[in-house]
Amino acid sequence: MSPAEPARMGVGIISAGRVGAVLGNALRAAGHQITGVAARSDASRERADVLLPGAPILSPEEVVERSELVVLAVPDDELAPLAASLAQRGIVPGAQIIAHTSGRYGIDVLRPLEEAGAITLALHPAMTFTGTSLDLARLVGCPWAVTARPMFAPIAKALVLELDGVSIDIAEGDRTAYHAALAHGSNHLVVLVSQVLQTLDAIGVEDPPALVRPLLNASLEESLRLGPGALTGPVQRGDAGTVGNHLEALEELNLERVLPTYRALARAALDIAPIGERERAALELLLSSERKPRQDS
Repeated sequence: MSPAEPARMGVGIISAGRVGAVLGNALRAAGHQITGVAARSDASRERADVLLPGAPILSPEEVVERSELVVLAVPDDELAPLAASLAQRGIVPGAQIIAHTSGRYGIDVLRPLEEAGAITLALHPAMTFTGTSLDLARLVGCPWAVTARPMFAPIAKALVLELDGVSIDIAEGDRTAYHAALAHGSNHLVVLVSQVLQTLDAIGVEDPPALVRPLLNASLEESLRLGPGALTGPVQRGDAGTVGNHLEALEELNLERVLPTYRALARAALDIAPIGERERAALELLLSSERKPRQDS
């Protein structure tokens, strides 16, 4: 096998979760053979049946024994124990490729397998997954965080290319910060949007998503284009009166966690707002108080 161009391989998937089953489907479409899938739960087995029909359901050890490329798509906290367990069983043949899909880790977590003779790769798709065929289109052009030994980096990048992705090199020591950034953006965006919809629903808006979709889409695009320069709204204008009204209205609605989230994000917005010292001081005082704000008369 040329380091820059993986041959057709027998591929094993350990964990047919949302990521593993989808990647297995994509690797099969790229011409590789699925030699086995480790799927413990009923949901994982059903997902394997749909996305990887005909692939045998095996134990993790059997998957490794039968495969030239093994994809470890287990939850982050299970990765280190799994790597140690597989290495201790002495079933890793030399030059076998073992790649994990965790954003949190680089390749050090797979050191027991590397010491047993495996080529280890860290390949994290910077994408959210549903675990359905809808994810396949999302892989096209998807960035992948790649961490590998320099001599094996071409193999990692060739695999990403086969999946129609784009490789982004992330150093071993930067993986946790990289993953924190993505989780902060993706996961907390879900929290924020959910709270927006919850607030609009509480005041009787019939279709909250339809109301905010154009605004949120435009804000995201401008944020990606301009960064802090995309900030608009009352904090950006230094309008303490409006922010005070917002705090009072949210307090009266009594929605769990919405008011603290608004305060926290307004404080963060204040750090990048291009306003004068007087306006900044008024907003800092308003946002630092946990007392119910008083509406201007």
